[in-house]
Amino acid sequence: MEYKNPKLTVDGIVVRENSILLVKRKKEPFKGMWALPGGFVNYGERVEDAVVREVKEETGLDTEIERLFGVYSDPDRDPRGHTVSIVFILREVGGRLEGGDDASEAKFFPLNNLPELAFDHSKIISDFRRNRR
Repeated sequence: MEYKNPKLTVDGIVVRENSILLVKRKKEPFKGMWALPGGFVNYGERVEDAVVREVKEETGLDTEIERLFGVYSDPDRDPRGHTVSIVFILREVGGRLEGGDDASEAKFFPLNNLPELAFDHSKIISDFRRNRR
């Protein structure tokens, strides 16, 4: 008997003053739309390492985790299949902002003026704005 399991992903929230870091997706699904930097966790990789790696690959920025923000597991959040995303809040510690890997661009957007977002990232950012400390 084959078991179906959700895939594990991570997303990173990086804020500068009142702006949040987003990447423009280079590939489907949601090609050309903006999203939080993130991606799939590799087999044998800790989620904490995965989010720092993904943010670096997609934005050029070095980050450190401040805290766990939340877990998003709606089975319909990704058209490729059931994914569970562990979302972390990170702080910038270095690097140079530039799109890379699966992102054609990376830039900070004011939290009160966001573009249309991919996946369930508008919900994640809305939750972040509501619970911001």
